[in-house]
Amino acid sequence: MSFSEADIAAIWLTLKLASTVTVLLLIIGTPIAWWLAKTQSWLKGPVGAVVALPLVLPPTVLGFYLLLAMGPNGFIGQLTENLGWGLLPFTFWGLVVASVFYSLPFVVQPIQNAIESLGDRPLEVAATLRAGPFDSFFTVVLPLAKSGFITAAILGFAHTVGEFGVVLMIGGNIPGETRVVSVQIYDHVEALEYAQAHALSGVMIAFSFFVLLGLYGFQRKQTSFLSPRGV
Repeated sequence: MSFSEADIAAIWLTLKLASTVTVLLLIIGTPIAWWLAKTQSWLKGPVGAVVALPLVLPPTVLGFYLLLAMGPNGFIGQLTENLGWGLLPFTFWGLVVASVFYSLPFVVQPIQNAIESLGDRPLEVAATLRAGPFDSFFTVVLPLAKSGFITAAILGFAHTVGEFGVVLMIGGNIPGETRVVSVQIYDHVEALEYAQAHALSGVMIAFSFFVLLGLYGFQRKQTSFLSPRGV
């Protein structure tokens, strides 16, 4: 069956949200992953636990506290109002902020694992060649840990596409503004429009399957490339 205009709008909004969040997660998550991979501080455990909280917290719990934080009495809400941006709840950028928090571990952990697997030797060699920190990162770390960054981007994008509880708590259900695919499916089910719900759910299932299939294929290819021949 064909999709309605509301369905198409929800799909495009979901893709826009996931793309924006993935870029921000790579920018924010990379320094966090680097610090977690390299630090010997006692804070590594607590910081790592905070980053991983969305993996175990119910989305509604995270959404509730983010809603308070972004509200008129919250520190994020007061900051955005002082900057002239207004309040973020029930806006697209409110969804972006919430999604960044919710998908953070799916980006930080693959990058952290990739950096830890490199060890210190490549950076020590770069230092002997007088490479600065930025040169070392872009010419040594980034190429060698490329698979971790690609995995992080794929997981961050896919996880954002599949969000429901957090986006519903923060964004509500505003057509064209905060109504993403998962919320649109919920609306179809509430209205007993099962055919439309099946169609959108089928798209989500197919998307998730091919993302995971591509990710596993990429990881298997990387493993085969790095393994000694004949092993």
